[in-house]
Amino acid sequence: MQPSDPISQQKTIAAVILAAGASTRMGTPKQLLPYQGKSLLKRITETAISADCKPVVVVLGANDNFIHPEISNLPVAIVKNSEWQTGMSSSIRCGIQALIRVSNSVKAAVILLCDQPFVSAETINQLKITYRSTHQSIVASTYQNTVGVPALFDAKLFLELISLTQAEGAKKVIQRHIDSVATVRFPQGAIDIDTPNDYQQCRNSEYFRI
Repeated sequence: MQPSDPISQQKTIAAVILAAGASTRMGTPKQLLPYQGKSLLKRITETAISADCKPVVVVLGANDNFIHPEISNLPVAIVKNSEWQTGMSSSIRCGIQALIRVSNSVKAAVILLCDQPFVSAETINQLKITYRSTHQSIVASTYQNTVGVPALFDAKLFLELISLTQAEGAKKVIQRHIDSVATVRFPQGAIDIDTPNDYQQCRNSEYFRI
């Protein structure tokens, strides 16, 4: 049995948390909405850390000065997307580019949104386990007959993620490679928070008390 490659052992799986939006439909920064005693942003950031993602990059944008202190004491790289108004693609580009700058030992990255409150360390670890066992370049979550984030992307797809334009999100890359995407069931992924009604429904959900 051949020994493992010491270089590959040093490679890590990172996380990029997208939290740059203005929350216009919510009427207040949803990044700071409380869930289980913490803001949505702090919770997803600590979840990525506890899942041993290295490094963790958090992309802020709108209300940056107001939101930044919420995670300023955590061991993460915080970057500002000055073009957040142009759509999701600019935040993905900002996050992946920052990831490349801060680390040269990343073999894959998990893209996370702060408004999916039921993502846990177990959710992220399942993506990582599936990535290692299937050797697929993308591992996506499945919910409501679709695939999406949280999703893990091998580093060889970073250029495609950086090349997304306007309102395109990570799902565009997933669909482009759909025939070779591994999936993990995550029914709670269908629940995200965009409006006050979404937040109230989330609070009433059976998952909220987990």
